Amino acid sequence: METVWFWLLAWMLGTYVVLDGFDFGVGILHLFVARNEAERDQVIRSIGPVWDGNEVWLIAAGGTMFFAFPKLLAVSFSGFYLALMIVLWLLMFRALGIELRHHIHDPLFAQFWDVAFATASVLLTVCLGAALGNLVRGVPLREDGTFFAPLWTDFRVGQQTGILDWYTALVALTAVLALAHHGALWLYARTDEAVAERAVHLAGRVWPLAVALSIVTTIATVVVQPNVRESLAARPWGVVFIGLAVAGMVGAHVLRKRGKAFQAFLASAAYLYGMVALAAIGIYPYVLPGRNPALGLTLHDAAAAGSGLVLAMYWWIPGMVLACAYTVYVYSTMPAKFSVHDAANH
Repeated sequence: METVWFWLLAWMLGTYVVLDGFDFGVGILHLFVARNEAERDQVIRSIGPVWDGNEVWLIAAGGTMFFAFPKLLAVSFSGFYLALMIVLWLLMFRALGIELRHHIHDPLFAQFWDVAFATASVLLTVCLGAALGNLVRGVPLREDGTFFAPLWTDFRVGQQTGILDWYTALVALTAVLALAHHGALWLYARTDEAVAERAVHLAGRVWPLAVALSIVTTIATVVVQPNVRESLAARPWGVVFIGLAVAGMVGAHVLRKRGKAFQAFLASAAYLYGMVALAAIGIYPYVLPGRNPALGLTLHDAAAAGSGLVLAMYWWIPGMVLACAYTVYVYSTMPAKFSVHDAANH
């Protein structure tokens, strides 16, 4: 059951990356693709019906972690306390940037919240990318099973490293480019006229950078975390996810060049799912690797009692059915395109 919950949690986090990832990407590109008030409103409306629903997947993943791996939640939240407070503030500013810009019809007021939305989107992507980097690289767990990670030490990957070092900064930069590309394809598929044209142009500019950094980050991961090689060697079926990531990124480029916007977006989603799955395979059987492998937190150590894991499944399944049904309903009832000429509504 521990392994089942591990992969269910990985799937939920992958879904969060795919869904909230594109509206993060829209935020990253917001000030570049929209040149006037009508276009900025068009960009916001393209994610307006779904952005808050997308964040439900992060909350659901946190709830799943709470009952399936309570020790992981306790250890990671205490060790990353400062970083989590930063993430919470950024989530609030991002939400305020989306909601408050429409409340007062004043150019300066709207510009302030546009900048808040864009800045928070970039910094959130950096924070979450660095968090993934910390998870894969391993944290400085002590013998009592706790750790504290400062924001940085000397930017080297050592036994007592901080949240930010050269590796986690590399993962964070890769995340920014990958989600900017993902968001550009969403805007290409869901908007029209100038915004769509600028979005597809930016997607073409960002794509080679995202590919290059994905390759560099993958190589760096193998160097920084030896468990990745061992885990992939023990699970050769993991090559399926390597193929999914490669096919997704190549497919996104080819489909974009052919003018198939929505299919290109789905291909980008496949790339993101593949990368998250590879990260999960890379750390297994740990849920929180330690810089000292002997101190890493494994599935068995972090999981709740077996009877509790079985009982939780009876609650998790109907909850996920409802969440998936709601997600499908919202996306299926959205307009195919958000036009710059539509009346402002949010």
